[in-house]
Amino acid sequence: MAGAKNHQYHILSPSIWPLIGALSAMAMFIGLVMWFHPPVFGDGGKWVFGAGLIGVFFTMFSWWADVVKEANQGDHTPIVQLHLRYGMILFIASEVMFFVAWFWAYFNASLFPAGLEQAADGAWALKEGAEAAWPPEGMVVLDPFGWPLLNTMILLCSGTTITWAHHSLIHGDRKGMIQGLWLTIILGLIFSGVQAYEYYHAPFGFADNIYTSTFFMATGFHGFHVIVGTIFLIVCLIRANNGAFTPKQHFGFEAAAWYWHFVDVVWLFLFLFIYVWGGWGAEYH
Repeated sequence: MAGAKNHQYHILSPSIWPLIGALSAMAMFIGLVMWFHPPVFGDGGKWVFGAGLIGVFFTMFSWWADVVKEANQGDHTPIVQLHLRYGMILFIASEVMFFVAWFWAYFNASLFPAGLEQAADGAWALKEGAEAAWPPEGMVVLDPFGWPLLNTMILLCSGTTITWAHHSLIHGDRKGMIQGLWLTIILGLIFSGVQAYEYYHAPFGFADNIYTSTFFMATGFHGFHVIVGTIFLIVCLIRANNGAFTPKQHFGFEAAAWYWHFVDVVWLFLFLFIYVWGGWGAEYH
């Protein structure tokens, strides 16, 4: 019995997926840079980016499949689950800082427009002949109390349905958990559809000015996170239908719920500061 396991830790087997994932992410980044410079790289950038994106999704599927297999084998002991929770908390913290960067860019551009300059005493004032305005003069922006408000209500409702699903799981109500998951996924898909419609009918383009660039980067990355979160929930729904998750062991579901609540909170800040405050005083579309 020299090789018997006498601890609660799970020793991971060697895996190729961290390397494949890192290479795929690097290909995505390089492809995106190439895509943004078509005079230099032509159409090659979109193909490199696409290959990297496929690699990332393949890595996600394969790596998470290994984690699910470990859970089904009983490798996720209480102490392993605790460390998985720490990992998820750190991941969400890194995502918070990611969005802080976009809010920082937005507030820097809106509070200190190009028409401002700093004097020697540190005071800010308009340059001679310049006009500082946010949004830029002549901009027609999206009405925050139209589609954006509808999407806000959709995400808030989805936050209640995922909480319902979680509480149902804790109390052993598998039917309620599955129903809550279905509703949350449907609401997430509706949100993505509404945002795609909003983008298609937006009265401005990505490269028009600093307002439009920061708007699309902040809201677009949030939309991407909603799509990822929806995929996360779909995987949980499939696992739930296959009999996975118990009231005492359901970290995969719990992580998905945490991530979805994070997406909800970020959207509230986006709605308040970018749609409502950021477009205040401008003409609505």
